[in-house]
Amino acid sequence: MKPAVTYELLHVDKNSGARRGVVHTPHGDIQTPVFMPVGTQATVKSMSPEELKEIGAQIILSNTYHLYLRPGQDIVKEAGGLHKFMRWDRPILTDSGGFQVFSLGSLRTITEEGVEFKSHLDGSKHFFSPESVMKTEEDLGADIIMAFDECVEYPASYEYTKQSMERTTRWARRCKEAHKTENQALFGIIQGGFYEDLRTQSAKDLIELDLPGYAIGGISVGEPKEEFLKMLYYTTPLMPANKPRYLMGVGTPDYLIESAIAGIDMCDCVLPTRIARNGTAMTWNGKVVVRNATYERDWRPT
Repeated sequence: MKPAVTYELLHVDKNSGARRGVVHTPHGDIQTPVFMPVGTQATVKSMSPEELKEIGAQIILSNTYHLYLRPGQDIVKEAGGLHKFMRWDRPILTDSGGFQVFSLGSLRTITEEGVEFKSHLDGSKHFFSPESVMKTEEDLGADIIMAFDECVEYPASYEYTKQSMERTTRWARRCKEAHKTENQALFGIIQGGFYEDLRTQSAKDLIELDLPGYAIGGISVGEPKEEFLKMLYYTTPLMPANKPRYLMGVGTPDYLIESAIAGIDMCDCVLPTRIARNGTAMTWNGKVVVRNATYERDWRPT
């Protein structure tokens, strides 16, 4: 049976790792490299689906953690899945909620079975396991879904990072076993912090699962830029060339360009729309803060 999501490599730059490709999904093709706007709760804040199409958005990312809490996966499923719920007929990717859960700090407890956490909304207790996350993501109905992983903070010790990376691999195996929806693609997430040998081991173990795509997680988490670049350029070549490569949580222009040069196909971040809502635009000439007095009588549209 043909996989739900496949990757077609069109061109590789001879002077770098940059590449052009197409990700084929049940809701259309995605030309890569691509930036994915983030619609955390099934909408990109302050933008309609029509406006997103106007600016060329090919795929939207939504967040499993937030949708699980509100409005709830059952409501989204009853509405016909995320595509109908958010009136978006192009591809959708849902993350696993792992990053949000692990960002809760003292509000969560990690075990081999999964993570118990308290909602940031009302303090109610919940539990995420690889199996429950797969059920939630299947109910949401995105084209691409992410395996449940543990994202360690920066800095973290070698010992803890190793334990976390190995747990992420075990959870990925459980996710693959639990995932049953044939028109979705399950991507694995390479972890290992800022230790090259752990990144190598994580990539090797996850590639053995033969998933349809892979992501780099656990970088762009507050580390110095030189550390980010070192791990980006080290990890990307470890990923299969014939499958989509996704770098999670990157949205500044310099990081996006570096990611494309390294051979990354997909990136996402809340940053562009977040700063836009507060009056800042990113341009080729740098940041434009439209609330500054210098623009008070500037009538230009851009």
